[in-house]
Amino acid sequence: MQISTITQPTLLVDTKRVKANIQRMKAKAAANHAVFRPHFKTHQSGVVGQWFRQIGVDRITVSSVSMAKYFADHGWDDILIAFPVNLLEIKKINELAGRIKLHDLIEDLAVAKQLDKLLEHLVGVYIKIDSGAGRTGIPLDDENRVLELANQINVSKNLTLKGLLTHAGHFYHQPGGKTAIAEKTQQINQKMRALKSKLRQEDLVLSWGDTPSCSMLDNLEGFDEWRPGNFVYYDVMQYHIGSCSLEDIAVAMACPVVAVHPECEEMVIYGGSVHFSSEFIAADDNFRLYGYLVNFTENGWSETVAGAWLARLSQEHGIVKLPKEICWNYKPGDLIGILPVHSCITVSAIGQQQDLDGNLIAKMCIC
Repeated sequence: MQISTITQPTLLVDTKRVKANIQRMKAKAAANHAVFRPHFKTHQSGVVGQWFRQIGVDRITVSSVSMAKYFADHGWDDILIAFPVNLLEIKKINELAGRIKLHDLIEDLAVAKQLDKLLEHLVGVYIKIDSGAGRTGIPLDDENRVLELANQINVSKNLTLKGLLTHAGHFYHQPGGKTAIAEKTQQINQKMRALKSKLRQEDLVLSWGDTPSCSMLDNLEGFDEWRPGNFVYYDVMQYHIGSCSLEDIAVAMACPVVAVHPECEEMVIYGGSVHFSSEFIAADDNFRLYGYLVNFTENGWSETVAGAWLARLSQEHGIVKLPKEICWNYKPGDLIGILPVHSCITVSAIGQQQDLDGNLIAKMCIC
């Protein structure tokens, strides 16, 4: 464990846990006869991407054109951008489509027509289906809009219809836990298969992707492609949903202690909203959870410290609540760890990732 050189908030990655998470999810997809197309928006790293490639993963999902370019530059040649096409980036899209097998996401008829005119190369497209998250996509029950868009794609010169894609983002806030998620997933699957049958295209892919369902459910047969992303690192939110155990969480933010206030039962750390983001779990109006406290050990980090949590954030400051009896265990100059609530946004926010041996895990630059 090499942390002696850390002087500012740094995201530590437990390589063994990451690789175990990857292996487990790939095996689950295979058991469900699904193509594994993991989402790389969580780790955003060519180094971590190589760990997927080492076990035979050959196609990926990303969340932006810039991310697609980054991973294309790292040798990936089958990439799905799971974000609605931004026509203002057509120059970059054409550059990518000229050198890799690129897949875009469409939900709008006018966009499909315009994209077909602007493209210089053949591009595969997925139709985005809103299965309940209410963010983007054609509502799952709006069959006519799906069929109209599919017909437009099929008469296009530069577009080829590859599949129907959905993301059950609402599962992150689904009451009823695993049982409710299983029931909702089955309902979505049945409706998407019915849509596919009306499109009369046997090779059409039904693409599914959210970490809670892919982690918790054993039976997801009926979806042809899996695109989970957060599972690679997991986080406190996934733990509370029931997607993972605390031992599966593969990242901890190393933060310097700058002050201890025993009278308030608080510790001040260098690690704020610019490092963790402002996402939290709330039990009520008076309680916010931004992460759990852990102590560093020779081989990584400890179990979570009972009764301690990251309770408040400002731009650079973090306030950790502590039981009074352990306040004296910490002093300014110490380095503590925080298991973050949301690893995806934490990775986007933080500039540095490293493994437990002190090796830098480079990630794409968000410019």
